[in-house]
Amino acid sequence: MARKIGSRYTAHQILGRGSAGTVWLGEGPEGPVAIKLLREDLASDQELVGRFVQERTALLGLEHPHVVSVRDLVVDGNDLALVMDLVRGTDLRTRLDRDRRLAPEAAVAIAADIADGLAAAHAAGVVHRDVKPENVLLDMQGPLGPGGSHRALLTDFGVAKLIDTPRRTKATKIIGTPDYLAPEIVEGLPPRASVDIYALATVLYELLAGFTPFGGGHPGAVLRRHVTETVVPLPGIPDELWQLLVQCLAKAPASRLRASELGTRLRELLPMLAGMPPLEVDEPDTDSAEEADREEQPAGPAPARERVRRRGAVPLVPGAKPADSNRDTHTSMRVPAPDELAGGAHGTARAPRAPGAPRPGSARNRAATRRRRVALGAGAVALAAAIGVGAWLSTSDDGASPPPQDTGNSAPQSP
Repeated sequence: MARKIGSRYTAHQILGRGSAGTVWLGEGPEGPVAIKLLREDLASDQELVGRFVQERTALLGLEHPHVVSVRDLVVDGNDLALVMDLVRGTDLRTRLDRDRRLAPEAAVAIAADIADGLAAAHAAGVVHRDVKPENVLLDMQGPLGPGGSHRALLTDFGVAKLIDTPRRTKATKIIGTPDYLAPEIVEGLPPRASVDIYALATVLYELLAGFTPFGGGHPGAVLRRHVTETVVPLPGIPDELWQLLVQCLAKAPASRLRASELGTRLRELLPMLAGMPPLEVDEPDTDSAEEADREEQPAGPAPARERVRRRGAVPLVPGAKPADSNRDTHTSMRVPAPDELAGGAHGTARAPRAPGAPRPGSARNRAATRRRRVALGAGAVALAAAIGVGAWLSTSDDGASPPPQDTGNSAPQSP
């Protein structure tokens, strides 16, 4: 059913939903548009509406071939909407859900497009703050790029900043999607341009591997991994690409590349990636807490004991379902205290291991270690008992003990 958005636009059909609002296919004076209608509770927040109007100039002025341009901002009664260019295609999350991972050439080409868009935004003083596959659109009607990739455009610029008002998000809160949050955000520092580089490198890792480097499990565990763990190498990719990923996933913001540098470096790597198939990488197991929960559950049918895979983020919104795009969230959560962050493992995140082997430090690993210790203890008792029985049987009938054996340490006998 059609609905009017302000005086100039008509929304006809819902294209998608997210935690911040609903995206509609709409019509305006200049033709088809995409209209992001923010939630009613956001529209009723007068402080947010004021911030919305203040950001109008910055949002409308950001134009680039790899950025979904905002054409208009509508504030009308209970409606708070961003009118954007309509991209005929799909989002990168949908592509990942279908293909799981991409060939390196296509993955790098998409990341290079987004880096170029970020470079333009950063030059204009705009930080995205929520780079993730849900906010990357693929233009299916344009010409194909390297590796058969579609032109990638970054959308939702300014939405995280709009919702992150001082009243809604205090100094003790963070906002965003756990899988893609830079360590400095987890530690409560203000977001700079470098947080977008970290998030984009995380997206590129996910395009190559099929999972994010630090994601999965409880949000608090995900946040801690960003701060305390190092990224696991991906087998099968050129060292130049891996070193680029490592640099952009550095814990120190100053160590990361600028967006313009990253885009240039990624495009320089495209020739060596031509023809490479998607990587064959085993998806990591669940985190230790999930493993412990399953170990204590009684045996049951397979669906009840199905392993939860570490494939990206978990919903921060209670009761959210996968169909609701659980990674598309701006829900704030408490910044972990320093002692909580320091309590994590300071090693490599989710290191490769043999199939079926428990992750080092996990509940399964600790339980297996305890079982081995118990088994070794029981074996030692049994061995001691066997030695005692053997010694008793070896005594002579008259009770005399056998002569002592030469240990090799006694003094030589005189002739």
